[in-house]
Amino acid sequence: MSKNSKTIFVCAKCDAQSSKWIGRCLECGAWGSLSEQVVNTDEKKADSAFAPALVIDLEKVQDIDLNRLKTNIGEVDRVMGGGITPGSLILLAGEPGIGKSTILAQIADVIGKSSSTGKVIYVSGEESAAQVKSRLVRLGCDLKKMQFISETDVEKIKPALLLHKPVLAIIDSIQTVYSSLLPSEAGGINQIRAATVKLLEVAKEHNIAIILVGHITKDGLAAGPKSLEHIVDTVLYLESQAGHDYRLLRATKNRFGSINELGVFEMTGSGFKEILNPSSVFLDEKNRSISGSVVGVVMEGTRPFLVEVQALVTKTVFGYPQRKASGFDLNRLQVLVSVLSKRANINLTNQDVIINIAGGLKVTDPALDLAVCLAIASSLLNQIIDSKTVAIGEVGLGGEIRSVGKIKERLFEAEKLGFKTAIVPDAVVANKNLHLIKQKKLEDIVRNLI
Repeated sequence: MSKNSKTIFVCAKCDAQSSKWIGRCLECGAWGSLSEQVVNTDEKKADSAFAPALVIDLEKVQDIDLNRLKTNIGEVDRVMGGGITPGSLILLAGEPGIGKSTILAQIADVIGKSSSTGKVIYVSGEESAAQVKSRLVRLGCDLKKMQFISETDVEKIKPALLLHKPVLAIIDSIQTVYSSLLPSEAGGINQIRAATVKLLEVAKEHNIAIILVGHITKDGLAAGPKSLEHIVDTVLYLESQAGHDYRLLRATKNRFGSINELGVFEMTGSGFKEILNPSSVFLDEKNRSISGSVVGVVMEGTRPFLVEVQALVTKTVFGYPQRKASGFDLNRLQVLVSVLSKRANINLTNQDVIINIAGGLKVTDPALDLAVCLAIASSLLNQIIDSKTVAIGEVGLGGEIRSVGKIKERLFEAEKLGFKTAIVPDAVVANKNLHLIKQKKLEDIVRNLI
């Protein structure tokens, strides 16, 4: 060995390095996973061995028109930014049994029918061809444009995709795919990363859209290394609503569109069905002729949602007063309770406050602050707020009602669902079909309405 080289020991599972061999990796805890490698320490000599990279003048690069692959499923196209971009690598994650394979089958069916040049290839290492066909037949898919590969070795999957060049490829799931060039077993960090990188090369170099199916860990995150989310172009999560057959599709990363869009579906025996008016879904089981119930409007991307805020305020029996929230940020609830006590003269120091967003929706929009405050005050004073009234506004620490974005869209959605009155910040312009109650201070709203 030359003087410019040295020996290190690298873990086959997590790539951790050690200067000497040890029986157990100190990073991932695997036994017997360290192997010896020789590295060159002469950086100058190593740098001179490579040719310089090609520099491209961006001004001379020819513009390309990315014709997106339309799924004709409005909710999916909205979340993806208008459809699937050719040559993109997409990661779809979700809990077992939530319907990842079902929605992918519907997407594959539509794209296969609409494509005149290519087919859709479904790659699965978890199911047999008969099982996949049975699901596709049950969902009413056309099998003429569908092909299947039962393989988990990415070294075999890659040439198959290059040979047939499908318009869309689905890998179900990435945790079962491995590279035969690596010594570790399938599902390990190195294997997932290596398989994803090879599929990324196929997608970019040959303009093939590829969707990877990812598993969900106990923490609710996509299984595998976090760097997997940095490799792909789009990360989609399919979530379920507790106690309902509804599914929510949201993007946490999207290089070709917004990450603020939300798709709402209903799970049926024949597959996913779009919910064209999600606001009615979250209000259809309402019983708002009770105290502590107020409707607010939140924005998910470009779409407004009407949600019902339920509050229950009861006297503390023992110890410190409790603050609990379902679907709403608990820290934000603590702030609003303090503002109500200080600025609106509502004593909550000996009261338990419980907030629930009906329907199981998780909300982070600050425009719901006013609805939460009114629901708390309504429950405490046992006063009912008119069921045809909607509250929109952010509440500041001084008790002031602040304006929020896209107020016109929010008011239009409330008007469409039959609401007559809206409690809004003072800066909001007039609306012909809604009676607007404009207020500057939270104290004035509480005193006048409750």
